[in-house]
Amino acid sequence: MNLVLLGPSGVGKGTHAESLSERYHLRHLATGDLFRQNVRERTALGLLATGYMARGELVPDEVVDAMTEEWADAVPALQGTLFDGFPRTADQLHFLDELLSRLNRRLDAAIYLRVADEEIVERLLGREICRDCQASYHPRARPPRLPGRCDRCGGELYRRPDDTAEAARARLRIFHRVTEPILAHYASLGKLLIVSGTGSIAAVADRLVEAIEALATRSARFATVEELAAVFRTPPRAPPQPTMPTPPARLDIVLLGGPGSGKGTQAERLSGQLRIPHIATGDLFRENLRQATALGKVAKTYMDRGELVPDEVTDTMIEQRLALADTQGGFILDGFPRTVPQAQALAEMMTHLQRRLACVLYIKVSDAAIVDRLAGRLTCRKCQAPYHARFKPPQRPGCCDHCGGELYQRSDDNPATIRARLTTFHRQTEPLIAYYSAAGLLHEIDGEGEVARISEQSMAAIGRLAR
Repeated sequence: MNLVLLGPSGVGKGTHAESLSERYHLRHLATGDLFRQNVRERTALGLLATGYMARGELVPDEVVDAMTEEWADAVPALQGTLFDGFPRTADQLHFLDELLSRLNRRLDAAIYLRVADEEIVERLLGREICRDCQASYHPRARPPRLPGRCDRCGGELYRRPDDTAEAARARLRIFHRVTEPILAHYASLGKLLIVSGTGSIAAVADRLVEAIEALATRSARFATVEELAAVFRTPPRAPPQPTMPTPPARLDIVLLGGPGSGKGTQAERLSGQLRIPHIATGDLFRENLRQATALGKVAKTYMDRGELVPDEVTDTMIEQRLALADTQGGFILDGFPRTVPQAQALAEMMTHLQRRLACVLYIKVSDAAIVDRLAGRLTCRKCQAPYHARFKPPQRPGCCDHCGGELYQRSDDNPATIRARLTTFHRQTEPLIAYYSAAGLLHEIDGEGEVARISEQSMAAIGRLAR
């Protein structure tokens, strides 16, 4: 039996996943635990992830995908799996479908553990987490046997700094935006079970066992798309598309392109010519960490625990940056959004700021050219400025032109890893390209050739927009 257990943070997935895995002899996969294990044990993928975090960068999705695939390959053919909180995004949904198909396995059901949003907020406000094993407790619903100590390992319990009402509601907004289409997908396949997560742990456990027993006897009643829509009180619909733009008041531009497409270089050139700031999300993330801002401190607590930084932290960093005075004439946003849900998050931010996108420039480069470019890429250890041994060599070999820092080749800039990153890029970005194209915002730029010619194409597209 292969199951997916979904629900927002605080719904009790981890607690119930452990007991269900033991009862039905399933391998339990929680990607957060898997990520921490790889980092702690310094596996090849763990070291790769540690490298990103040490540079103050977000760990790419393909690293977590590779950890999941490696873990799944080790599961015995006759043993089932319980995927705890995975998939969380449409990209992970497609990845899981492909993985199960390759392993000649099928998903029996996706179980959605349903709890009202306000109850989730109340739970998170009282939640305590073990510093060592990350087990979760609650003073009312699941108190520890000894106050302040984990029942499992004896570790110290603490309150996460982001377990506030505001952060919890932001997390829930992202969960609904990203996960509802996944639930609708499973409902359309006739594989979605909705189980109430309200009540005592024992009562919820009984409901889950009852649902799985019905699944085993082929008497389970799966939720329809219409029933799922009623749960969320929204009519069934495709993800919303942005409206066709009218002439914009500002040059608010999103720049898209694969790894090594040169979008960073183009963003810098366009920023200088248009006199608007280049906002690279990687730089923004590192700057928040370096300055120890409130958001930087929250992000660092996750990284120090060997965890992935949640989307709501990054989203808030971006919204705060877009609201600064230097963006009044416009901005060039580089590195965000990468997926349709992130594009929807950006649309919400822009509405809140009373702004809207002027255009989206997609710098298109073939996979073969990207592999060739990245295999020769050099990066500054201090300021992360990119160079290339052939296309953009530094003035002095091994030294950064900007800060004099040492140049090195990243461990993930090898052909096999680059191709894996490109697979993830295409899986995530093709729906995003269609999303912006349908809105009339997308301008495709040929990204192969001289840097100056590519800049001319980009400026010409922006000029047509201005006219």
